[in-house]
Formats: sequence, C-alpha cells, structure tokens
Amino acid sequence: MRSRPRRPSMVKVESVGNRSAEDVLDQNTYVNNNANWVNSKGAWLIHVVLICVGKIIIDTMPGMSPQISWTLVNLFYLALSYLMFHWVTGIPFQSDMHGGAYDDLTLWEQIDDGAQYTPAKKWLFSVPCVLFLASTHYTNYNPWLFAVNFAALAFVLIPKLPQLHRQRVRFMTEDISGTPTTASFPPSGSSTPTIAKSTANVPVIITEEHFNRKH
Repeated sequence: MRSRPRRPSMVKVESVGNRSAEDVLDQNTYVNNNANWVNSKGAWLIHVVLICVGKIIIDTMPGMSPQISWTLVNLFYLALSYLMFHWVTGIPFQSDMHGGAYDDLTLWEQIDDGAQYTPAKKWLFSVPCVLFLASTHYTNYNPWLFAVNFAALAFVLIPKLPQLHRQRVRFMTEDISGTPTTASFPPSGSSTPTIAKSTANVPVIITEEHFNRKH
C-alpha cells in the first residue's frame, strides 16, 4: 500500500485532553490553584475594579472622547480576558504535581473541573455582555463602533460555549497520514516473473559409495 499526500486543510477541529481514569486521578491528586482562584472571595469583584481603573486611565489621555474611551475599555478587557482564559494552556507553576493532565487545557476548561453553567462561569460570561451593552449605550449606538465591539464580544464568547469545550480550531493543518492507494499490479496477460534456481553453487558431498561404484 502506498500513501498519497493530502493537501493542507483550511480549517480543522480537534479534540484535546483525555478523560481517561489516569488523567482524572492526576487532576484530583492535588488542588488546582491555577483555576480555583476564580471561586475565591473578591475574585469576581476584581473584574469590576479592573474595568473602572482602565476607564479612569484612558479618560486621562488628552483628546479622548467618551465614545472612543468606552470602546477601548471594552476591547482591552476582552483581549485580556481571551488571553487569560482561552489562549494560555496548562499550569504556569507546579505542573508536575498533576502529571501533565492540564497541559492541553485552557484556564476556562480547568475551572470547576470542566463543569458547565457553574456560578463562576456564568459570571465570567455575563461581565463581557454587560460591558458590551454599556459601551454600546455610551457610544450613542454608533454603527461602526457597535460592529467593532460586537465582533470582539463574539470572539470572546464563542470559546466559552459548551459545544467548544476541549475543541481546538486549527487553520492550514497538513494531514501527515495521507490517503492510502491501491497497489499497482501488472496488466492482464503478462507473464509472471519466475525465480531461476541456480545449482552452480550447490556443494557436492563425496561419500564412500562413489568409490565403490567405480570398482
């Protein structure tokens, strides 16, 4: 069987992370401090504080209008949220304690052991939506700014959907395995090659019977 190389795929969706018994045991051996902080006291309030501080800093810039200010606050928060929850994978510290069970999982997939519709995930889902509504209102429903803010919101909310849990979208991936092709055979009616047996190198064993025959 020969393999024929395939062209690179434009878009490919792959599943990551094993739910084997070994991985589940490694994940439950120690507490995952990388994800458990989202359920700690003050963890929800920090999002509001960051948004307010960012708004104050941006407003201090000269020539900044309220429309651009709210748009920048929304974009900066969404970019930081996507980077933290959906881009970085694994555990940045003490990753060997879990046997590499979290190496392929994002922070969002690690929260509450991957359970969906938990209070923490509902909060993290609602904050970008409320900020988007606020930025849309204070930009006076400008269609261009609305399109920018909505595109950024969709880019952050789509990875949070349960349908994309442990799924990765790859672009321009090349399939190394290739497509198997049928082996070629000689055309019908052609002679089948045979292997000639050569006896030139076969050793001759001389026994006592050879001398008796001569006499």
